[in-house]
Amino acid sequence: MSASSAFSDEKGGSASEPEYGHDPASGGIFSSDYKRHDDLKEMLDSNKDSLKLEAMKRIVAMIARGKNASDLFPAVVKNVACKNIEVKKLVYVYLVRYAEEQQDLALLSISTFQRGLKDPNQLIRASALRVLSSIRVTIIVPIMMLAIKEAASDMSPYVRKTAAHAIPKLHSLDPEQKDQLIEVIEKLLADKTTLVAGSVVMAFEEVCPDRIDLIHKNYRKLCNLLIDVEEWGQVVIINMLTRYARTQFLNPNINESLLEESSDKAFYASDDEEDEDKKAEVATLAKRKPYVMDPDHRLLLRNTKPLLQSRNAAVVMAVAQLYFHLAPKAEVGIIAKALVRLMRSHSEVQYVVLQNVATMTIKRRGMFEPYLKSFYIRSTDPTQIKILKLEVLTNLANETNISTILREFQTYIKSMDKDFVAASIQAIGRCATNIGEVRDTCLNGLVQLLSNRDELVVAESVVVIKKLLQMQPEQHSDIIKHMAKLIDNIQVPMARASILWLIGEYCEHVPKIAPDVLRKMAKTFNNEEDIVKLQIINLAAKLYLTNSKQTKLLTQYVLNLAKYDQNYDIRDRARFIRQLIVPTDKSGALNKYAKKLFLALKPAPILESPFKDRDHFQLGSLSHLLNAKAGGYQELPDWPESAPDPSVRNVEIPEWSKCTSRKDRKEKKVEKPFYSDSEGESGPTESADSESDTGSGSESASASDESGSGSESEESGEETESEEEEEDEEKEKKRKKRLDKTKAKKPAEESAESEQSSGTEDRKRGRKAVKNQKSASESESESESSESEDESEEEESEEESESDTDIRKKKTPVSKQPPKQSKKESKKETQEMSLLDLDDFEPAPASAPVTPVNFLSSSLVSDLEGLSLTDTILAPTTIAPSGLIKMYELLHRITGEGLAVEYCFSRQPFSPEPNMVAVQIQFTNNTNSETKNLHIEEPRMQSGMRIREFAEIDMLAAGESVTVVMGIDFCDSTQAANFQLCTHTRKFFVSIQPPVGELMTPAFLTENDFKKEQGKLMGMNEISEKLTLGEKCVNEHVIVERVTATANLSRVPCGSDKECSIPPPPPSAPVYRFAGKTVSSGCLVLVTVTTKEGGAAQLTVNCEKMVIGTMLVKDMMQALSQ
Repeated sequence: MSASSAFSDEKGGSASEPEYGHDPASGGIFSSDYKRHDDLKEMLDSNKDSLKLEAMKRIVAMIARGKNASDLFPAVVKNVACKNIEVKKLVYVYLVRYAEEQQDLALLSISTFQRGLKDPNQLIRASALRVLSSIRVTIIVPIMMLAIKEAASDMSPYVRKTAAHAIPKLHSLDPEQKDQLIEVIEKLLADKTTLVAGSVVMAFEEVCPDRIDLIHKNYRKLCNLLIDVEEWGQVVIINMLTRYARTQFLNPNINESLLEESSDKAFYASDDEEDEDKKAEVATLAKRKPYVMDPDHRLLLRNTKPLLQSRNAAVVMAVAQLYFHLAPKAEVGIIAKALVRLMRSHSEVQYVVLQNVATMTIKRRGMFEPYLKSFYIRSTDPTQIKILKLEVLTNLANETNISTILREFQTYIKSMDKDFVAASIQAIGRCATNIGEVRDTCLNGLVQLLSNRDELVVAESVVVIKKLLQMQPEQHSDIIKHMAKLIDNIQVPMARASILWLIGEYCEHVPKIAPDVLRKMAKTFNNEEDIVKLQIINLAAKLYLTNSKQTKLLTQYVLNLAKYDQNYDIRDRARFIRQLIVPTDKSGALNKYAKKLFLALKPAPILESPFKDRDHFQLGSLSHLLNAKAGGYQELPDWPESAPDPSVRNVEIPEWSKCTSRKDRKEKKVEKPFYSDSEGESGPTESADSESDTGSGSESASASDESGSGSESEESGEETESEEEEEDEEKEKKRKKRLDKTKAKKPAEESAESEQSSGTEDRKRGRKAVKNQKSASESESESESSESEDESEEEESEEESESDTDIRKKKTPVSKQPPKQSKKESKKETQEMSLLDLDDFEPAPASAPVTPVNFLSSSLVSDLEGLSLTDTILAPTTIAPSGLIKMYELLHRITGEGLAVEYCFSRQPFSPEPNMVAVQIQFTNNTNSETKNLHIEEPRMQSGMRIREFAEIDMLAAGESVTVVMGIDFCDSTQAANFQLCTHTRKFFVSIQPPVGELMTPAFLTENDFKKEQGKLMGMNEISEKLTLGEKCVNEHVIVERVTATANLSRVPCGSDKECSIPPPPPSAPVYRFAGKTVSSGCLVLVTVTTKEGGAAQLTVNCEKMVIGTMLVKDMMQALSQ
């Protein structure tokens, strides 16, 4: 490089010299500019690569500074064939910038670009394609198309990404190539790398945004890749998936919106003949099936949620708009915190965020109420930010916070920013309009502002007062008189016009002042602004019609002045009014209706937010920002009436990627009824709020390599009978081996340390056996399972399918021979068996408090798997049903050919997945032979429901019973969970249908918390019924027992009866409160029982899910009336 620096010094080409224009008049001929460019040309013509590299660096630096280097194009383009890779890269950077301007010269080197497409270096291949697509000449379209097709199949993801970028360029050059380009897009959409995903979705949006059929097969993969795509790609993909979801899934808030609409209609139409029909319609809507979210819909919400923590404001905004447009009402609230965080960013970002927040607050006010103070205005905020914050504060105003907001507004009026002051006064007016309780307070405050020194404040106050007075003019004639006195001092045209309109409209309230005001205004008519002149004419006409004796001459004088005014609007208005109010022979039929026309009652103006109707534009879009449809904007589709077929998103697994082991295939079929691999791990039906962000993050990371491969594991093909026989033989051999191992174990009297060590050794052996049978794709997902807590649970259930069986033996057949009991005592009742199982805890008393599995990482779980504690948690079989818990029959012993199955809802938390209902199942073998391989197959669930199966029971001896626990996510509905209960010989179709009270878990609230939450769940979320208590419901104990038996709720502790009632009843009427929340979504369920004299009572249920509330009221009334 020393030679190059010496060369540049000799030529005087230092970068610090000023550059001049090429215009000869500017003195450029005499400057060093041409000389320096000559020196660069010489360096580019040199044989030394070092000089060429130095020259190219300086040229690229010139381009970066915005200087024009187009005259160097011939010298640069010659070096496109240079052997030095560094020089070649910089040449391509230059050519990408100037190829479009110098198309003829670029075409001369097209063969070199084509050779560059075959270069071994991926950066050169990508750069060559980029330059080729930048030459905007139709003659090379076939060459570009060929290059794009080849690049789309390139080994390098970077080159494939460049091919995706070239697609929109070619489409804009020659739209006729659309069909071929769509084929390339379809191919690139199937790409599994994160580098390509964002670029190809952008190409899809540009070329064929309506071809959503191309997205179906790639939908789940895109959802899982989303977390790892670059930020620009995340924004593009999220916006596209928002539109896709609006066409493929049902509206999650459909039931609520329909009920609201129909109840409004029924209320307003109550006097009509159709009243009964309306009521019937409301009743049918109330009986609608509860909405169950599509698993793919949930997958999208879960995988976008972690991106709310992105450092990129555009990504956060994209996720926020997705949640606003797609999420259930109960889940949208999580975006508020993320958007408030963006408010600490630059003013440009704040402006866009506040525009969107202002739109959201109109429909979802409660979402931002906790963050009210974040929207308070700082003195350093620019005017446009201040006005938007005012808009948000006004939208958030309600009866509880209005006093705080009005105090804040009073401070703003003292600001030096005139536009902001005017907006603050308008905001006060809007608050007064929307909240009737503070209307008088606001009016008095605005009247005080009329004595302000600042004329703008006074003028704006007058305009707002005028609008408020229209609501109750008869009560405020004093204010109208006060404003009439201000007409001499106020000079702002809009304010003068507003005062004149008020006096004219309500002239009967100020009969003495109105004519005098007209007299004063007639004197200054010629000097007034046009808007004021029009109102003077209106005032004259109204006074002529109501008080013609005093004002007849004045009116004629004003009309004559207006007749010769320069403005044609004023001249026309004067002629029209003269003909209308002054009766003549020629005056038409309208003359007699003049009073009705001028003095008609006018409706009070509705002060609405300018953001009221903006939500039909997609939030975050330019169209939403401008409130006008921008070029290229795609409308947000309406929700479909009925759900399209979800199977279009299922992906067939290629033969080579299926599991090689038949055993594996069967296990997967049993363990994962919905999705396997990436889809199963992402648990699409779980509630978004209950998931940890790290879990979602690692799911998509693990899915990046195998995203689409496993979605259809259950469709991997039916096995033949001979294959099944072979499997049974393999199982039998393995079972015998494991039985031998358990018999050879040391007795339980040994110390805890020896127990743990032996357990760990057995675990390691079991692991090795499992690993030999795992397929390649499964082992990949295992290696990544430690990244996520949620995944670790699901992976564990698969990994333990064989290695757990020796410990399961302890719980099923082997538990007949506990170490501390003789063989005679082995045949005991189920309850005794569960108590004996508790002996396992004796060596380790310190581990008595049970830790939920959710908080164990997979590495820790693997270390603890040898301990009986962990296995008891994973397969809890020790829950003994209490007296309150009702048993249900699942399979009668006659139907089950000697196998009787009962179940109950144990009301214990299901530790592997807290949002599932724990169902305790008791198997009893009433036959003379043993029953083998008890397990579940083919769960048939409603969309969104999931099942967590119990571990297979290898053997149940004759006359024995065993109890297991399984988890079911009912999605807060009472739909039945259908599945097959299988033994080694038979299959039985059974179903479990939960009572509505078992879909809840107790929530522990204080009395104040209860009241606060109840206040939030009023209106349509509250159901209240009167009832007569049954004869047995005579005391507190019986009432509490009946309620808690009907639903899994907890009693809310209460002070005195007077304190804990709404409204306060007499002291003799106690109130009982109970609280819980739904297991699946965590929605609060609040129950209040108010007892009255004579056995009467009132039952009130507050719940956001109205269907659950209605069903719970029905069950409670039945229980309390007996």
